[in-house]
Amino acid sequence: MTQKVVTACLIIIGNEILSGRTQDVNLQHLAIELNELGVRLREARVIPDIEQTIINTVNECREAFDHVFTTGGIGPTHDDITAASIAKAFNAELMIHPEIEVRIRAREAPPEVMESRMLMARVPVGSTLVDNPTGGPQGFQMGNVFVMAGVPMVMQAMVSSITKERLGGADPVRSRSVGCYLGESQIAGGLAAVQDEHPDVDVGSYPFYRKDGFGTNLVIRGTDESELETIVEKLKVLIVDEGGEPQDPIG
Repeated sequence: MTQKVVTACLIIIGNEILSGRTQDVNLQHLAIELNELGVRLREARVIPDIEQTIINTVNECREAFDHVFTTGGIGPTHDDITAASIAKAFNAELMIHPEIEVRIRAREAPPEVMESRMLMARVPVGSTLVDNPTGGPQGFQMGNVFVMAGVPMVMQAMVSSITKERLGGADPVRSRSVGCYLGESQIAGGLAAVQDEHPDVDVGSYPFYRKDGFGTNLVIRGTDESELETIVEKLKVLIVDEGGEPQDPIG
């Protein structure tokens, strides 16, 4: 029985990403972690800190994917507008979540600093929390949208608290690779035939260029490990038939 594919999209929110001042590292981490939870990350979008853009993007993506993850814009400054924008996307009011408030008030600060920090306690009415094992303010989930911090250490901690059961994930995707010193065009026909024989597996080719020659790495990705091994053997035969020698993936 074929399992339902559970899909996700990441929305990276932040002018600092688009300006190039900050390099995003959350995408790779989330993709790897979601795969282990049986969820396929299908798209990633980078958008600015503009309220209507956030609202429109979230509403579009939450209809198109099983889960949506956002990073960025839930800090203590005036341009951290993600929580308020998510609330508007769901036509919900904002509230100060008591559990987040307890965490924030546990660290003493002058009144004006505490007032700024309390911006991080705002969540839409009806949301549930996404734990933050670092001890800082939590993220939240509204419908199928998970709202998390942009700071990598905090974002990664939040992701670690999300379970496979919460996402309804399927089997994780595994991969196998075979390298060869053959051009993509030499094996394109045979590779397409293998793909046709195994429609539930992704079969891809990735060329490389080295001082000692050029060639192609063949990568297959799927959930059935025995099927992956079968395809590996077919690819090795294909490479030999075309005059090449199967090798480990070539960097």
